[in-house]
Amino acid sequence: MELKGKHLTISGSKETLSLDIAHSIEVAYNAGNSEIVITRSGDERQERAMHGTTRALIANMLNGVVKGYKKDMAIYGTGYNAKVQGEELILQVGFARPVHFSIPKGIKVDVTTPNTRGNDVPALFSITGSDKCVVGNFAATIRAKKPPEPYKGKGIRYANEVVKKKVGKAFGSA
Repeated sequence: MELKGKHLTISGSKETLSLDIAHSIEVAYNAGNSEIVITRSGDERQERAMHGTTRALIANMLNGVVKGYKKDMAIYGTGYNAKVQGEELILQVGFARPVHFSIPKGIKVDVTTPNTRGNDVPALFSITGSDKCVVGNFAATIRAKKPPEPYKGKGIRYANEVVKKKVGKAFGSA
């Protein structure tokens, strides 16, 4: 860990992450106890909010450089698939052309099951990285391209996400 003024850098086995600290927050590293002490200059609402946010960001950085973060994704739909080519994730999700996503620096995408098999067996892939924000944003960007629809459940979703299915038109009018 390195603290220069208002710039904090944390290095670990996975990667090096850095954070610019807000002007009303003070961060001190106690090497004897191996603890990071975060204090605020006042008790205003904005300062209290930044105190908690800074604490959470530093905790996420520490967890990221030690363990890392992982998001598992699933693609449901007949004929849908996922593959990684170089620095791109290519998804075939029912559009006329494949959808290309450039993989951000520090992110790794592993495709475990490249093709869907009917509507029961999804295509699976996982997104891993040290920065929680980048992993989450990349996963959300992918999901936003084809979110799961409520009638058959086709689309891209998080692996642990439950999609509530709606009753179709034929059953609703009877």
